[in-house]
Amino acid sequence: MLRFFGRGAGFSDAHNSAFFGLGNKLVIMDCPLVTFNRLKKDGPEVFARLSADDRGSEDNSDYSSKYNTEYNSDSQKSENSDKIEEIIAVITHTHSDHIGGLALTIHFARFIWKIKVTVIAPSELVKENLAYMLENLDGCSKETYRLVTAEEYISEFEPGECWLKAAILTKHVPELEGRCFGYNLTVGGKNIIYTGDSNTLEPFIPYMDEGSELYTECSAFDTGVHMYVDRLLEYRQFFEDKNIQVYLMHLDDAAQIENKTKNTGFKLAPLAGEGGSKMKHFKSDEIPLKDICDISSALYAEMCSDKEKDHNTIFEYMTELGRAMADADRASFWKWDRLKKQLWTTSATGVDRIVIPDNTGLVGKALKEGRVVVTNDPYNDPDFNKEVDLKTGYTTKSVLVMPVADINGVFIGAFQIINKNDDSGFDEVEDVRKLSMAALICGLAVESESFYEESHHDKLTKLKNRMGFYSDFSRKYNKVIDEGKPISLYISDIDKFKRVNDTYGHNAGDDVLAFVANLMENECTNNECMYRWGGEEFIMMMPDTTLEECVAKAEDIRKKIMNSTINADGNEINVTMSFGCRLFDPKKSIEHNIHRADEHLYTAKESGRNCVIYQ
Repeated sequence: MLRFFGRGAGFSDAHNSAFFGLGNKLVIMDCPLVTFNRLKKDGPEVFARLSADDRGSEDNSDYSSKYNTEYNSDSQKSENSDKIEEIIAVITHTHSDHIGGLALTIHFARFIWKIKVTVIAPSELVKENLAYMLENLDGCSKETYRLVTAEEYISEFEPGECWLKAAILTKHVPELEGRCFGYNLTVGGKNIIYTGDSNTLEPFIPYMDEGSELYTECSAFDTGVHMYVDRLLEYRQFFEDKNIQVYLMHLDDAAQIENKTKNTGFKLAPLAGEGGSKMKHFKSDEIPLKDICDISSALYAEMCSDKEKDHNTIFEYMTELGRAMADADRASFWKWDRLKKQLWTTSATGVDRIVIPDNTGLVGKALKEGRVVVTNDPYNDPDFNKEVDLKTGYTTKSVLVMPVADINGVFIGAFQIINKNDDSGFDEVEDVRKLSMAALICGLAVESESFYEESHHDKLTKLKNRMGFYSDFSRKYNKVIDEGKPISLYISDIDKFKRVNDTYGHNAGDDVLAFVANLMENECTNNECMYRWGGEEFIMMMPDTTLEECVAKAEDIRKKIMNSTINADGNEINVTMSFGCRLFDPKKSIEHNIHRADEHLYTAKESGRNCVIYQ
């Protein structure tokens, strides 16, 4: 059977992340960020704990030998059967909550574990999309991984011998029409149907043999783009007649789904470690259980909602959880910005956001010395900053600061609690124990936030990249469309940019790109956003904006760039840009709309460049 690192939907902390063993290969179904984090942290241990039934077998030695020679000649076969010797990433579609950790996993597996990675795309089109992302956006050289379609992979085996049986085209969001798939697999002798993200089961029915296992996404809400639980229940008799075991994954509200599927025989997809690990149980009077449950439940509901949110939601709830656990009056979580040498509160109960130099205060001391700092007499402590109390009139009686590290042991922030409610003061051992869970989750959230931001931004220009564009579209622009408001966009590129690189060098070219990106981003209003589409191409999205307004802004930016002199690697350079504008057609796909805007850009190029075309 399949195991899962996470079984959550798009807004969850642990995105849907399935895996299984195949001999000495680890197969992962999609690769969200949670997959990378778990593999980086304890992948070999998770793999070693898989039972023989879970791991199955693979006897195609000729294929394995050929593959080792062609792809990874420096690999050495391990005598340890518990060692991962290859990772196979089977991709269903290219939404960021399904491939957000793919490039990181490729780099980590190749350069740290020294093993090969095979990425299986369900179709040639998805393969092209993945190749563009991995090579052009994430910098994965072709030597670090192998990318094949499912059909190409299956063809490398004798007929009927491959564990991968078929990629199954299904329906999800309109933007991914023709590019969203599930799979038919054989794992441990079982016929497996894995739907990926789908709003229907119909494409998968022909693959459901007697005694099959179905891993299907399940939504508590009828959104039209995910498999609604009520619709899934309509198949219950079919499943019973064919003795099909149903496992539910990609859950947006597990509590509601469990309640609706009670007594059906449906099961939640099994998480890694379920059934074997034992947790320490605390006495009921040791922790405020009701507070923990209330806060955890509220956070879960918030994360499963369709409201726009970011990691600060986690920080807010975890800060409140830490305060409740330690029975403190106030709590705050601080991020450490090493580049700016600043500490600032992501969430703080009872006060507004605070920014201080990283070499001051008790938080600065805790991070500098890498240890827990406790003071129950703060006004006589030379490291305590009294300024906030003087401004607000608050009286601080006791403080505990707990430094928080990332998975590599590098300190990235600190959890602070103030004023024990019973006035007894903080105990370094007992209160740190109570605070540790909230602090740990905040640390993981900071690390996840960093990876997320890096994967969605272009390093040179600091603009959001193509992955960031698609993420924003699903979270932000789709809502604008649903509200019936217009969206305009332009795509632009720097005229004769190759000549800049050829004449002045690539460092100068980079300076030109950074200058242009900064100028255009500064022209964005609060609801507009600039993206680096690739190379010297940029896209601006303008919600609730008419085409005429879009054209006027593009024209204004064109003139400003034309009249700017850029200091590029010591050279004074002038460039111009061409623009193609379009009013977004909600009845057409994202790709279609961008293609039409790109056609206008092409017309601008053919019309002499340095102009704006919109029809």
